[in-house]
Amino acid sequence: MGELVSVVVPVCNEEANLPELRARLVAALADHEFECILVDDGSTDATPVIIRDFAREDPRFKLVSLSRNFGHQAAIFAGLTFARGACVAVMDGDLQDPPELIREMVRVWRKGAEVVYGVRAARSEGWFTRAAAATFYRVQTRLSKTTMPLDSADFAVMDRRVVDLIVAIRERHPYLRGLRSWVGFRQVAFPYERDRRRKGRATYTVWRLLDLAVSGIVSFSVIPLRLVALAGATISALSLAAGLVVLLGQMPVLAGVVAALAFCFGLQLLVIGMLGEYVGRVLEEVQNRPIFVVDEVVGLDPTRVARDRAAE
Repeated sequence: MGELVSVVVPVCNEEANLPELRARLVAALADHEFECILVDDGSTDATPVIIRDFAREDPRFKLVSLSRNFGHQAAIFAGLTFARGACVAVMDGDLQDPPELIREMVRVWRKGAEVVYGVRAARSEGWFTRAAAATFYRVQTRLSKTTMPLDSADFAVMDRRVVDLIVAIRERHPYLRGLRSWVGFRQVAFPYERDRRRKGRATYTVWRLLDLAVSGIVSFSVIPLRLVALAGATISALSLAAGLVVLLGQMPVLAGVVAALAFCFGLQLLVIGMLGEYVGRVLEEVQNRPIFVVDEVVGLDPTRVARDRAAE
């Protein structure tokens, strides 16, 4: 049997996928001692009811119910806070991450890897999602000082000490893939084919994906601010050149002024927005609000989060 394996699964309105998820996890980890922590992120369907039934029928399945929808990354963070295993697997509840692969990833962990992270070798989403994801990962890699593997997923198996470090960081906008890379240690890529969603509806809207992308860049890089400063210097040079052209009579004065004002106005809005994003993140960190609020736990120690907060 070996060490306890914790499986953290954030779920939101996944009632259609839960029975298959349970069956596949039990089959995949039949030779392991495991616990499955299902984090209900403000579901409005029967998801929490089904998980409570799972917990009554099989004590290996636990419920962490959040007081409202705090978002996918916060739900993962909540699960990591309660996980007790020597290693912790993170997977989505929509079954796009195959539960059967956890067994193979745990085997790699036992060979000495502190982090075994999934890399999407193939994706079944539409062309827009694939193109947007490919663009984001490549822009993020160029902008961040922290090396983040291209096309990596939240799907991973992490050693106990890596999980403890990530939980101790307690950022208001946790970005698991970035924090996982930032802590370092021996990390091994695990290529896999991400399945398409067969039941239920995706909860990640375009705006949520955009917010995740912003978190992935702003939380790990100040290069956007430096690019803004570079843009300011470039515009100053262009303005000087345009002024010379106007003085030499090569351009109508009014047209030159209007073009310069429009360009500068647009850039100012960009600069203000960029600075606002960073200042807003600083404000949220200073406010020190919890990343998530637990409404109910089943099969777990309800004082776990309170003790962790008191220890900060």
